[in-house]
Amino acid sequence: MSEKGMENNKVTVIGVIASEFTFSHAVYGEGFYQVDLAVNRLSEQADIIPLLISERLIDVNTDFRGCTIEATGQFRSYNRHEGMKNRLVLSVFVREVNFMEEFTDYTKTNQIFLDGYICKEPIYRKTPLGREIADLLVAVNRPYGKSDYIPCISWGRNARFASGFTVGTRVMIWGRVQSREYTKKLSETECEKRTAYEVSVSKLECVE
Repeated sequence: MSEKGMENNKVTVIGVIASEFTFSHAVYGEGFYQVDLAVNRLSEQADIIPLLISERLIDVNTDFRGCTIEATGQFRSYNRHEGMKNRLVLSVFVREVNFMEEFTDYTKTNQIFLDGYICKEPIYRKTPLGREIADLLVAVNRPYGKSDYIPCISWGRNARFASGFTVGTRVMIWGRVQSREYTKKLSETECEKRTAYEVSVSKLECVE
C-alpha cells in the first residue's frame, strides 16, 4: 500500500490481548486472524477492539492472552451478508505489532486519524439531559477503488458543527475507537446482544 493510503486512515491502540486467535480468511496464501484487544479508557472501563492480524506478524498458534501490545494499522470495514441484509463489520487491520512491558500512560492508548468524506446525512439529536450528539458515516478511500465506511460519533459543539455537513463534505477526524454494547431485536420474542464499533470524535475539521 502507498504511504498516501496509510495517511488518510491511521490507528494506534495499546492494550491487553483478551482472546485466542481465530481464523478469518486467507489472501494469496497469507492467513489473517482475529483477536480481541482490551484497551483501557481513562475511566475504569475498557473497549474491546477486534484486531485483524496476519500470521506473518505474530505467532497465531501461541496463546498471548494477558500480554500488552501496541498495534498500528487502519480501521477497516466490510459488509457481511446476513440473510437478506448486509451488516457492517469493523476491525483494526494491523500493519505493525510490538509487545510492551507495563504501560501506564492511558492518554495515549487509543488514537485514530481519518481523512474522508461524509457519505450519509448526519443524524443530530439531543439526549434527555440535553447533551448534543451527531452520528456520522465517513467513507475513507483505499487504493484500487475501495473504501472503508466508518461510523463516527461527535458530541457538544463538534456535534453542532457536524450537523451542518452535507453528503460529499471532506472531513478530517481525530479521536479514539470505542466499543458499545446494544440489544438488537430480531423478532417479537427474540433479542440478541451485539457490539458496535465507532470512532468517538475529539477533533473535527472540514476540508474545503
